[in-house]
Amino acid sequence: MTENTFDYIIVGGGSAGCAAAARLSAEKDCTVCLIEAGPVDNSPLIHMPLGLIGLIGSPKVNWCFNTEPEAQLNGRRLFWPRGKTLGGSSSINAMVYIRGHAKDYDDWAVQNGSQWSYSSLLKVFKEHEDNVRGGSSFHGKGGPLSVSDVLEPNPLADAFVEAGKQVGIPENRDFNGAVQEGVGFYQVTQKSGRRWSSARAFLGMAEGRPNLTVFTAARATRVILEARRAVGIEVERAGQRQVLRAKNEVILCGGAVNSPHLLLLSGIGPREMLSKHGIPLQHELPGVGQNLQDHLDMTVMVRDRSKQSIGLALSFIPRAVIGLFRYLFSRRGFLASNVSESGGFVKLHASSERPELQLHFLPTFLKDHGRKLVAGYGCTLHVCQLRPKSRGFIGLQSADPLADPLIQPNYLSHPDDAKELIEGVKLARRIFAAPAFKNINGGETEPGAEVRSDADILANIRSRAETIYHPVGTCKMGGDAMAVVDSHLRVHGIQGLRVADASIMPTLIGGNTNAPCMVIGEQAARMALAERGVAGLLKAA
Repeated sequence: MTENTFDYIIVGGGSAGCAAAARLSAEKDCTVCLIEAGPVDNSPLIHMPLGLIGLIGSPKVNWCFNTEPEAQLNGRRLFWPRGKTLGGSSSINAMVYIRGHAKDYDDWAVQNGSQWSYSSLLKVFKEHEDNVRGGSSFHGKGGPLSVSDVLEPNPLADAFVEAGKQVGIPENRDFNGAVQEGVGFYQVTQKSGRRWSSARAFLGMAEGRPNLTVFTAARATRVILEARRAVGIEVERAGQRQVLRAKNEVILCGGAVNSPHLLLLSGIGPREMLSKHGIPLQHELPGVGQNLQDHLDMTVMVRDRSKQSIGLALSFIPRAVIGLFRYLFSRRGFLASNVSESGGFVKLHASSERPELQLHFLPTFLKDHGRKLVAGYGCTLHVCQLRPKSRGFIGLQSADPLADPLIQPNYLSHPDDAKELIEGVKLARRIFAAPAFKNINGGETEPGAEVRSDADILANIRSRAETIYHPVGTCKMGGDAMAVVDSHLRVHGIQGLRVADASIMPTLIGGNTNAPCMVIGEQAARMALAERGVAGLLKAA
């Protein structure tokens, strides 16, 4: 057994962990160690935007989790991909840059202080951002995170926006601006036709700093506690156990699945669960792993008789060859696409305070996360419910630190969630029936023309709905009995231990969670430095 000592140890080199590592290591007198269970992010499929299709089922860079059987989804075990490489899920996702609705953060601030309000976090979002559209009251310029417009959107993405307008949804040219509601084009975390993950953005700016050590292929197995203080991390590297010591803090950035799992393995969590698996109780904290929330997603798919989509067909081969050469020589064309180029946020009622649904339009067939190939040309419209009332949990399969966690989302356990998804399917059908799709829509393949009544739609949701990859809430921030961290992200009852990732979200934000996780990592690092007596903003050197 070997030992290394650092001021800060960050567990998880994903969206939040990379941001935290960059911020902490900007202080030259701070030694920082970043631990990532997966490999270096050097796969060509990571950096080519459309390469995400080849990453969805790759266990090398993807945890490839599965849930427990879901009672309200016909007992199905759902596939849960999560990033396992530098950049985490930001290295395998669809790169959509969304912050969420302003009121989502203001809700957090009610219990957790003004530092979590939208106006406070907007400053951090802007500092991170290098937006191709330039700086404004809502956007930043010159930050480490490149945010771009899709270079050459598919014509069908335009058709979707036009169709949305035709069914009464307003157009929106900036979902991160003054208003979230509407249909339009997403901005993406890309630069010059390449993915710009959290690793590229934040570790890229920190590259070469002598005070930053990055360990890849290093699986954290336990937080080491002494007298209710976190003093280090036990890791497995190349089959060997290694102990890393932290003089100041351990910061968990493993995400909504892995952070609570590591706490449980370390004896921090509900007494009954730890006892069941023979793990000695170090600190009873009943909220660890609880409060799991996720966006459940439903799709409507139609054939594309215009053949403008990305298709699995012999006739697509010439376009594929041209597209490959265009990407290799100019970083343009359909291989530079994130596939989900356009979308929107929709209110189900005129009186709604904020949108209940999010749409992602894809100019291609997509089934089972892309793991099932569908021949021909088609379009897929994803509909997800933004604020589910259902709650699940993360638990233990066993005390083996290398075993997968138990994942039980409890989708649709609250009846209101199903009602909103049913309305979402109806909306998607109206969009595909709009005049803009008259010469495109070649007939619905999913759910299918025979699925008409609410009962039939719900039955189809139970048989087909999947995650759209936004789990949060399992180490929630707050001061109540089920909270895991306080408003400064410090684990209740344990010194020197912080959590900074999607797990700390008390409630799920209305949108994609990647960009907010980067800001959470930044906030945690600033709070840690403030307690150390260091002030300042993000530095590039």
